[in-house]
Amino acid sequence: MSQQTDLIVARPEGLYCPPGDFHIDPWRPVERAVITHAHADHARFGHRRYLAAEPGALVLQSRLPGIALQTLSYGERITINGVAVSLHPAGHVLGSAQVRVEYRGEVWVASGDYKLDADPTCAPFEPVRCDTFITESTFGLPIYRWDAPQTVFDGIDSWWRHNAATGRASVLFCYSFGKAQHILAGIDAGIGPIFCHGAVDPLNRAYRAAGVALPPVRLVSEIPAKQKEAFRQALVIAPPSAQGSAWLRRFGEYSDAFASGWMRLRGTRRRRGVDRGFVLSDHADWPGLQTAIAATGAQRVIVTHGQVEPMVRWLREQGLEAGAFATEYGDDAIEADAAAASEGEPAMSAGVSTPGVSTPDVSTPDVSTPDVSTPETS
Repeated sequence: MSQQTDLIVARPEGLYCPPGDFHIDPWRPVERAVITHAHADHARFGHRRYLAAEPGALVLQSRLPGIALQTLSYGERITINGVAVSLHPAGHVLGSAQVRVEYRGEVWVASGDYKLDADPTCAPFEPVRCDTFITESTFGLPIYRWDAPQTVFDGIDSWWRHNAATGRASVLFCYSFGKAQHILAGIDAGIGPIFCHGAVDPLNRAYRAAGVALPPVRLVSEIPAKQKEAFRQALVIAPPSAQGSAWLRRFGEYSDAFASGWMRLRGTRRRRGVDRGFVLSDHADWPGLQTAIAATGAQRVIVTHGQVEPMVRWLREQGLEAGAFATEYGDDAIEADAAAASEGEPAMSAGVSTPGVSTPDVSTPDVSTPDVSTPETS
């Protein structure tokens, strides 16, 4: 299919649907933007009109106040300049959506970011049949394989319980939108009190307002600075920007940990300098990417960001037509949370390694790495 007839193309402003005259997650101001989710690399200020999935409206409005927002229920279809558009669950975070575009019998799906693991804080990923699938590949290498989320939550609970028994606070760094709520919904809230950083609180409130069940959480700022005893059995949820800051002094003795898919690499854990690393991601792992792509039935796949070249190579080896779009999308290692927007790292272009996280060399990896050219599929 030539670019002139493609339903979605890459332009300087972002991904663009020529017959519909709208953009998907554009990074420069446009007339009409269809937004897959409210992470900072996908949802930006400056567009005249926004279209997004209804479950994520409160989060999107909290991050981009005052925008002209139209919402759709999942599966609801509208027509934009003769192009049928509908939004379908991506399983990434609250309100995350895949964008289905149909025109003259041709169907394309732009996935945004997605995961296949169950998550009580958002609607589960829904495979959408299409001719062309536009996919992320944040963790598109065979070394990235996630344990079941409950296994990770059990590990967090065990770490927290041990710290509480020794009178230490447990400070868990994670991204304030999506990851923090995923963790809050999965841990055992009976172990001790739970506190959060001020950057996490607005997102918690938006999730609760959308009907997501989260345990009671107090703000750290509610406790006078010298009352360190209040945190001795507590779990404290904080954004990465708080690591190494003076804010941590209020907890007295504490153990710290980081929750991210990047914790799969020992080198990343060392660079983060935390006591523990918990491998938990809101992106699909290698087998998840393979499963999602196969479920679409697409014969053409376009990769937007992450481990682009290995994924494109693997797709071609499977007999699919595959290519890439250069984008300004990043991943959960550079998600700019509310408190750290001014400190946020620049978005990662397609094929470029994550800032602060080296792309693993498949010949000398931190962990045992299957050959990328012949990946395991189990």
